[in-house]
Amino acid sequence: MGESFILASLSPRRWELLSNLGISFEVVPSEVDETFRSGESPVNHALRLAREKALAVVRRFPHTWVLGADTIVHIDGEVLGKPDSPGAAREMLRKLSGREHMVITAFALIHGTEGIAVNRAIESSVLFKELSRDEIEWYIATNEPYDKAGSYAVQGKAAFFIKEIRGSHTNVIGLPLSEVVAALEERSLVAFGPEQS
Repeated sequence: MGESFILASLSPRRWELLSNLGISFEVVPSEVDETFRSGESPVNHALRLAREKALAVVRRFPHTWVLGADTIVHIDGEVLGKPDSPGAAREMLRKLSGREHMVITAFALIHGTEGIAVNRAIESSVLFKELSRDEIEWYIATNEPYDKAGSYAVQGKAAFFIKEIRGSHTNVIGLPLSEVVAALEERSLVAFGPEQS
């Protein structure tokens, strides 16, 4: 199904999205510092991190294509990262309750000798229903929020929080598959034919 490439992410969600298509790849974590830089917009932050994650792995595997990605959630100009405590998760979920927010996933496809092929950000909007206090407390107790930007997983137990998604659904999960697969196809890293199922 094409040449192999490296996914510079330990995200089980990204791994699953690609694996479900039968795409062959290896996983090598990048371990990049995700701190915001002063004056950096949410889009530029996601683009930079996707690029830096891919570049960190390309340095170790210069003859292989590397896919890096970063997902952020923002509302009212504030970026909601991954909560480090129940209190942080609770505060984020209260901010999202009954409101629309944006999810940005940027991805970068880079090769050591061919350079940066793609560095692109995709935005989707997500509308939450009004969350009750009991719903928020129940969700926090599941431990699902803690490694998720914005404190929730659209494909997990929080699925019933979502009233509407405008834009790419897989983007909200962590990888805009339509755009990513197109970039991989252009470089013959995936190929679909009658033998694929």
